[in-house]
Amino acid sequence: MTTGQQPYVADPPAIEQLASGLGPNGLPYSLPIHPNLVHLTIGLFVIAIAFDIAGALYPIEKRVFRFLALPITRAGFHDVGWYNLLACAVATFFTVAAGFYEMLLAQPIPGVTSTIGLQSMQTMLWHGVGGVAILLVIIAMTVWRGYQRFRWRRDMGRQVQWLYLLVGLVLFLVIGLHGTLGAELAGEFGVHVTADQLLASGANLKEALP
Repeated sequence: MTTGQQPYVADPPAIEQLASGLGPNGLPYSLPIHPNLVHLTIGLFVIAIAFDIAGALYPIEKRVFRFLALPITRAGFHDVGWYNLLACAVATFFTVAAGFYEMLLAQPIPGVTSTIGLQSMQTMLWHGVGGVAILLVIIAMTVWRGYQRFRWRRDMGRQVQWLYLLVGLVLFLVIGLHGTLGAELAGEFGVHVTADQLLASGANLKEALP
């Protein structure tokens, strides 16, 4: 005797449902977003620190600007430094968010060890943790920079402390080292790299790629 009811079949996990719509690069869109946002973050931060350094050294540079008849002011340098750092702090939230989303969809090529001896999961873990740590440092530097601009040094020509600039230069180095982990994920583990993923699956690139 049957009741006429269909047997219950559980839906597959959400990640498996999403997998059916992924392209050969493992993403639902053609190009990864995270690497592009990373370069936006780096560019904004480099400009912020570089212009604040230029503003801090303005007494040395101003004779050159006058000789070249360039209407450049110290406050103008510091304005560029402040607004670029503020934009960097906002953009980095999206950089980290996109990175974690794309990391969840990552399918590294198996059996590969990076040049520094890490497996794919270890590399992704360190890259993710490092990205969050850099975001927190950038936020802290933005707050620090804001206090200098609006409270501590608002009536001074040099709007930034030397220690702040030194921390910014150190963060340049940290971001560069951290970026090598992201480069290894793409270059060695083939994460979201269409050609690498197709080769790993045994596909013919001439047939698979337009």
